[in-house]
Amino acid sequence: MPELPEVETIRRDLGPQVVGRRITGLHVKRGASRLLLGVPQKQLRDRLSGRRIDAVGRAGKYLLFYLDDGASWVVHLRMTGSLRHRPQDAPPDDFLRAVVPLDDGAELRFTDIRKFGTFEVVDDIAAVTSRLGPEPLTLAFTEDVLATVVAGRQAPLKSVLLDQRRVAGLGNIYVDESLFLAGLHPSVPAGSLRAEECARLHAAIEQTLREGIAHRGASFRDYTDADGRDGNQQHFVRVFRRTGQPCDCCGGTIQRTVVGGRASHWCPRCQPARQAMRKPRRKPRKNARATARA
Repeated sequence: MPELPEVETIRRDLGPQVVGRRITGLHVKRGASRLLLGVPQKQLRDRLSGRRIDAVGRAGKYLLFYLDDGASWVVHLRMTGSLRHRPQDAPPDDFLRAVVPLDDGAELRFTDIRKFGTFEVVDDIAAVTSRLGPEPLTLAFTEDVLATVVAGRQAPLKSVLLDQRRVAGLGNIYVDESLFLAGLHPSVPAGSLRAEECARLHAAIEQTLREGIAHRGASFRDYTDADGRDGNQQHFVRVFRRTGQPCDCCGGTIQRTVVGGRASHWCPRCQPARQAMRKPRRKPRKNARATARA
């Protein structure tokens, strides 16, 4: 799934290509109506047609196209979506689901193998940002904020970090990589983190995401940038999808397990497991029947 580095790469690629251009239409392919979130194609086409793109932004894993009427076109790539900038006469793209033509003759082509991606137009961008936790690469994401995110939570640390309401933009790849750098096991209870562990995790998240952006995202399967090219981060991962291979740090064998329903990759030497926090034992209740007989 495209995560923060992949979506940020696409945002940076598309900005110079589409800012100042006007959208001239919308064509959604047969069988891809789920893309529209229940809105009739004509209604969304009318909202987009004639609008100038003033800026391209990102919130978590969402691509944001700020339009000249104050509204925003929001694109979520979901698991296998890709938004590509193509000349109008370019060869057809595989798994093409929608085309958004621009006034300079170019097109934004949305491809999606699984057909989980979505388009929507919102009048207030808070309709999107209010769903999300803090952005990891902003000044708002401090060690104290991360400590607040995990405080008191019994859920596995990985599950908490994957929750977009807690931290925006993190997904399976970069959580596994961040936990490795921080030396934390993915199943450790989130609320058990000590201050120094939160500090390590905060630094690891920032480092991992910046590396992902520098390498233009990870293309393990479906991700491509705005020009249809693969990223390179998959060549630099430390644990993700390296099951059975030696750890580059200690030589131990990378393990795979499932945490919160997600495949998780970790090094048992660099990320030792620890026991979950025990809940206080309740005092046993007296047997009401036995009391009555007494």
